[in-house]
Amino acid sequence: MPDCPVETCVSLVGSKWRLLIMRDLLMNGSMRFKELQRSIGGISQKVLTNNLRDMEASGLVVRRVYAEVPPRVEYSLTEIGESLRPIMDAMWAWGEGYQSLAR
Repeated sequence: MPDCPVETCVSLVGSKWRLLIMRDLLMNGSMRFKELQRSIGGISQKVLTNNLRDMEASGLVVRRVYAEVPPRVEYSLTEIGESLRPIMDAMWAWGEGYQSLAR
């Protein structure tokens, strides 16, 4: 883990795809893989899978498998992942402000 806290944060959630995965899980709660893929748009199955696995390994996302036929798998944010909500809210507010100025 980097010494710098900002670098730690960026290494965990600093990619475009991870931010969009977090946005959708924060807005919608638990989601299935295909729901996430459709919601994000433009992300390949491989990239989504790799990002979800990395986020799970980092403790940001939990993967739940339900014993059903066919099997159901859902992804949701952990408590640590949920703690990023104020940051995402601030990014949302900043983006809205920027969009209104840029029009």
